[in-house]
Amino acid sequence: MTERPLHALSFDVEEFFQVANLKEHFPPDKWDDVPSRLDVGMDAILALLDAHGARATMFFLGWIAERHPALVRRCVDAGHEIASHGYEHKFLGEIATPEALDLDLARTEEALIAAGGPRPVGFRASTFTLTRDTWWAFDVLVARGYQYDSSVHPVRHPTYGVPDFEPTPSVVHAPGGGGEIVEFPVATYPMIGKNMPVGGGGYFRLLPGWLHRSAMRGLERKGRPVALYLHPWEFDPGQPRMEAPFLKRFRHYLNLDKSLGRLERLVKEFRFGTMLEALEERGLLSGAASKVS
Repeated sequence: MTERPLHALSFDVEEFFQVANLKEHFPPDKWDDVPSRLDVGMDAILALLDAHGARATMFFLGWIAERHPALVRRCVDAGHEIASHGYEHKFLGEIATPEALDLDLARTEEALIAAGGPRPVGFRASTFTLTRDTWWAFDVLVARGYQYDSSVHPVRHPTYGVPDFEPTPSVVHAPGGGGEIVEFPVATYPMIGKNMPVGGGGYFRLLPGWLHRSAMRGLERKGRPVALYLHPWEFDPGQPRMEAPFLKRFRHYLNLDKSLGRLERLVKEFRFGTMLEALEERGLLSGAASKVS
């Protein structure tokens, strides 16, 4: 019997108070005053992954690595990949320049290494804000030696998205001509001529579990590796409820109590590994992928 293909499971390791939907309540200079709830979600996630022999990529904020070095080491010891999510969850448009991004990445790398992790080879920008307007970020990533990125979301969205981007992993030429990097977008499903988001986050909690699993089966039949992303706060239904506009509250708090059960159904049915492992299994870090610009 042929072994099922390996899909990529990833977590953006950040606190509930660092998300874009709640940024008006929690400015970065006040983050240290907010009690951490990170262990609530991470304990549940790591226990579930260990129970089912699944590995994942942990995209750590540098800010988190500095304050929770034991969590970085715990993830390393459990066999999970450590990757970069930038230092403090700024959109790439807020970072604004290649020089500033280079400093941000360097600071995050230093924090991860000091915490006991390896130098990261993967990156994911806050809120998938690597768009055509911030395409210059690929030059910085290539120059710093990153092997893959997972920041381009091939959907149409007010904050992010490159809807015409290849929805499967592909090699991107850095616009400055300095080299190439593999882009591994989170999962989308083709429907009525558009890429429908099924890669995790709020969509994981919004879609019925059976529909989400059906979409994954469909992508698997198409031979497409699936990249899923989730957050520790999505496994913490007891987190404080903040006042916010309806849509932001809806997106953040919807079905938090169902996340753990849904993830367990997924890891029981599908074969999951790290982003790096999924790319390596398909030979996509050897330059074999189709090239886009």
